[in-house]
Formats: sequence, structure tokens, C-alpha cells
Amino acid sequence: MNGRLVRNRGAWTLNKTIGLLAHVDAGKTTFAEALLYHTRAIRSRGRVDHRNAFLDGHEIEKARGITVFADQAEMTYGNSVYFLLDTPGHVDFSAEMERALQILDYAVIIVSAVEGVEGHTETVWELLRAYGIPAFFFINKIDRTGAEPERVLADIRQQLTDNALDLATFDPNHWEDSLKAWLAERDETLLEPYLEGTLDNREWTGHLIRLIRGRQVFPCMQGSALLDAGIDVFLERLDGLTLTAYDGQLPFAGRVYKIRHDEQGARITFIKALQGALRVRGEVEYGTEEARKAEKITTIQKVNGPRYTQTDSVSAGELFAVTGLTSALPGQGVGAIQDAALPELAPTLQSKVLFEPKLHIKEVLRAFQMLDAEDPALGTSWDEHLQELHIHVMGKVQLEILRQVVRARFGFEVSFGPPEILYKETIAAPVYGCGHFEPLGHYAEVHLRLVPAARNSGVAFVNACHPDELAAGYQNLVGQHVLEQAHHGLLTGSPLTDVQITLLTGRSHNKHTSGGDFREASFRAVRQALEQAENVLLEPVYHVKIKVDTEHLGKVLTDIQQAHGRFDPPELTESSAVITGVVPAASFLDYSTVLASMTHGKGSLSLKFGGYEACHNPLEVIRLKNYDKNADPAYTSSSIFCAKGQSYSVPWAEAERHMHVQLQSGQADTRG
Repeated sequence: MNGRLVRNRGAWTLNKTIGLLAHVDAGKTTFAEALLYHTRAIRSRGRVDHRNAFLDGHEIEKARGITVFADQAEMTYGNSVYFLLDTPGHVDFSAEMERALQILDYAVIIVSAVEGVEGHTETVWELLRAYGIPAFFFINKIDRTGAEPERVLADIRQQLTDNALDLATFDPNHWEDSLKAWLAERDETLLEPYLEGTLDNREWTGHLIRLIRGRQVFPCMQGSALLDAGIDVFLERLDGLTLTAYDGQLPFAGRVYKIRHDEQGARITFIKALQGALRVRGEVEYGTEEARKAEKITTIQKVNGPRYTQTDSVSAGELFAVTGLTSALPGQGVGAIQDAALPELAPTLQSKVLFEPKLHIKEVLRAFQMLDAEDPALGTSWDEHLQELHIHVMGKVQLEILRQVVRARFGFEVSFGPPEILYKETIAAPVYGCGHFEPLGHYAEVHLRLVPAARNSGVAFVNACHPDELAAGYQNLVGQHVLEQAHHGLLTGSPLTDVQITLLTGRSHNKHTSGGDFREASFRAVRQALEQAENVLLEPVYHVKIKVDTEHLGKVLTDIQQAHGRFDPPELTESSAVITGVVPAASFLDYSTVLASMTHGKGSLSLKFGGYEACHNPLEVIRLKNYDKNADPAYTSSSIFCAKGQSYSVPWAEAERHMHVQLQSGQADTRG
């Protein structure tokens, strides 16, 4: 974790980015209000039920009483400046929550002292593990009837991590022997100093800080954010046990974590500075190595809740918003870093956008393209042939919110078709494909090999073409075109995935070839290969975890089997059972309602996106989709040739013998 000490009013200040995460209704936003009030960042504490919370400033959030957008505030405590991110707790807005994780130094997981570890709590925990983010726990609502903080702490240790450290009686100036022994058990380098008593209190605290940063220890505290109980102790421990060190002397580098648009439609890019400094009118590069873009920053703004304040410069460790970047995306590195953070979560549903005929499609598409820039998980796509607009979503609540957002921001009404499972397709074995595009005045030919790749790996491009056969510039164009958009599978028209596409060879013409020609030839080559392949339909699956009383165990196992899922041997206690397994999303979408009815609300269900597997009922899905692979003129398998000044089309089955390039023996070997 790199960082920078910042000189501030004669003292050294640490910049720290802290994210608040929780299952919905655990009291996360109320906890944020308490932190801001204690640090005098706000004069009075708002309440979610009073619709005046500082970080739930959107009208939709006030009306719903839930956090929808990841908003931020700035507060100061001790020698630290904290950038606080309040993230959505509802599962339908998990993509918004995950984008915030990409820039956190530490996370705080809020857990209700009544409900305990819930489904989304486990999802959050797994994401923090994937991103390597150190975390604190705060057991909230200890004032409520039914609160059992000790039981919840035990659940955290059993269900999430046995390295949760109760700091209820912790005093950094007086280390108890039991706490030293607990740390020594988790770090063998501390065993000898513990036995010999060679470390003082300050050194033990330093090791605790190190173990927290290394995700070997997870401090846990408790209180009531609503009643302001335990907040002062939490702040003191958070400040004393967290450490960052950002380097301001290196060239500027940052990570984009959010995109928004102002009322005039101007794009606002939210960035965390990871190193160096940035000034207004400074130039920033971003994009891939093959397609770098350099643009000047026109304004820099510090963001604190609903307030935006202009500033001339920012430095390492700070969060800020800029204008001037026209196409940087959430997760993308800017400046000295080029990598992009890839999300762990993905929508499993898609829905059709419905709108009145009087609305022009360009107006609707422009609105959803702006929303897509803010939330790339939407995957907005326009089907030219069907004249339909589709989006990807996490659930029905997200659709309800989107309807309100469109009305409030763009002034027109939309509705949505019923959410449908987002299927994908792949191939079962290697296959060779070729494509030729030669209408009069154009020329390009491409030969590809498609090989099945590891499940959930997406589409990858490999270049095995010799420069003597095709110029390097055209080879790069083929790679860009192969990856620039999703290819349609032939079973249901769903996106192609888990395929490695290798460029074997190609041909251009000195006079007639332009870049777009290789786009047409590449698409035809992919499609021609799929026509010959054994195509496989894939469906999204959930990793499921269900906790019920033992009396319901048999029914749950039967339900999983009937849903075409699979499960591990249940973990049993005297009164409860925990079942883990994998289930198709299509057959388990509404199981939370079934479980709640069966257990009278006492059972718990955790569903985490588990990638894609072979579909359990492909014939039924293919029949219902009723996809006609030959009805899409923009995605044809035929190649175009030219003879005697006339262009003519050659069907995919005959295309190979018409190709101008003849592959050498073994070059098109479909064994990979």
C-alpha cells in the first residue's frame, strides 16, 4: 500500500480512504453520520428515516431510505484526513459498491447486533478478500431489542474469519498478556519476543498495525450509531491502528472510481491520486498501450457530500473530481499506470427498455449511454435488427430505481420488460474460420483459429501471424476488432465467451484496403468458425450458502436438487445446518421468498455470482429464445468476393475454397 505524508498547518497528515460496507439496513449511513458529526465535519446528525442524511442526498435515496449511489465525505481526526465512502448495501447495487473498493485503504463492515452476518455481508467479505483490503468490524444497533453482540462476534469468527479481534477492552498503553499471546499465535515471528518479553507496548501496537494492514487481524468493536454509543472509541482505534504512506514525488498516477454527469451533461471523472500530484491544465494520459489518449484537466474539484469546491491542485492519497477527460472509465488507471481493475461481480439478468413511440431512439439511447458510462455493468446495447434497447441488471429493484433516475434526469418515462437470464455461449473444441471482404474498392482477408479457453476467462486474442504475410498495423486492427464488441453465439444469439482467438494469417491490398475492411473480414471469420463449431450454451450460477434450523435441512437439500444444483456435505450443529453449493441462477432467483416462508424469516440465504457453467436445460432455452442466426444482416457468415468488377457473396460452407491465402500444412490445425 503506497502513500504519502502531507504537510498540513505545521503537522504531518496522513490521507486515508475508508469505505463503509454492510448488508442493507445494518445502519451504515447512520454510522457515517455519527463519524462525520464526531469529527465536526457536519454540525448536526441526519437520519435516514428523517430523509436528511448528509450522504444520502439524492431524492431517490431519501424516498427509498436506502443508499443507491456511493457518495463521499471528508473529515479530519488527529493527524489524518479521511475520505469516507458510504457504499450501497442493497444487492442490486453491488456494482456501485464494488467500484468503490478499487480505491480503499481500509474498509469498515457494519453488522447488525440483531440480524448478525447476513447474505450480502458474506458477499462484501469475499470482495474485500479478492481486492486485498484490510477491514474493521463494527457491530451496530446494540441498543435494539434482541441485540446479541457476543453471538454476532461468534458468527463473524465462524462464518467470515477466526482472526476477528475484539477490541472492547483494548488499551494501547497497557497490553494484556492474553492479547500478546493471541497475536503471537497468528504470527510466528512474534512467538519468541512474546515468550522472552522483549517488546514494549509501542512495539506491540506497531505489530498489530502491520497485521491489520496485512489482513491477518480484523479488529472488531461495537456500539449504537443512532445513540452515539461506541463511536468515539471506534474513531480512536481506527486512527491509531491504520497507516498509509503515499509518495508525492513520483509522476502522477490515479485510478478512476466513478463517472457522473452534471445538469448540462458534462462528464465528471472521479479519481483517487495514488502517487504524485496533479494541477489544473495538467495533461493526463490514459487508455491501453495501443490506444493511449492525452487530455488536459480543465477543472479540479474536492467533493464533500453535495458540496463541490474548486481547487488548483491535488496530491497523492486524495479523492477528487475533474473535468476534461472525455472517455476514461471506472476502474481505469490514469497517468503513470495503465492497468484497469476488472470487476468480480457481474449482472445475471438482462431487460428490454420500453418507451413511447413518440420518443426518438437517439434521445433514449443518449440517456442510457450516459448511464452506461456511469455504470459499465449496465452493458447498454442497441439491437439494430430488432430495434430494441437492452441493459444488464442485478435485480428488479435496480430497474425501479433506473426508471426514477431516467424520469428525474432526462425528463421522459421508460419501463422495462421482465428481467431474463443473461446467457452466454462458447465452443466445445478448436475450430478454424476464415473471412473475406472484397466489395468493389475494398479488400481484406482474415484467417483465425478459435480454441476453448478456461471457464469465465472471456475472449482473448493471440497474434500468430508473420509480418511478411500481413503488415503489423493490420494485425493490430484485427486484434482490436476481435475484442471491441461481443460476438453473437449461434444457439441463442448470446455473447460469445471463454474462447481464445488466434490470428493465423491475412492479406491486404496496397491500394484498396482500409481499416474497416479488416473489421468486416474478422467478424466474418469468427462467424464462419462458429458455423462449424460444436456450440455450447452457458448459464450464470450462484455460489449459495443457506443457514436453517435442522428441521428444514431435508427440504432445502431437495429444493437445491430440484433446481439442478449441487451441494457439499452440510455443516451441522445441535440446532442448525449450513448448506453450501452451486445453483443455476435461472432456477434460484426467487428462492429467498421460498426460504423466508418456509422458515418464517429465520433462515438466511447468501447468493454470490459464481461465473458461468454449461446450461442445465439448453434445449428448452434455445427453443424459448427462438433465435434465427440467419436473420441478422449485420452479423453474416458469408464472405464477399469480387470478380470482373462485380461483387458476389459466398456462403460460409463454401468460403474456404475461395480464399486467396492458402494455409500451410498444420497452420489451421484445429487441435490448438
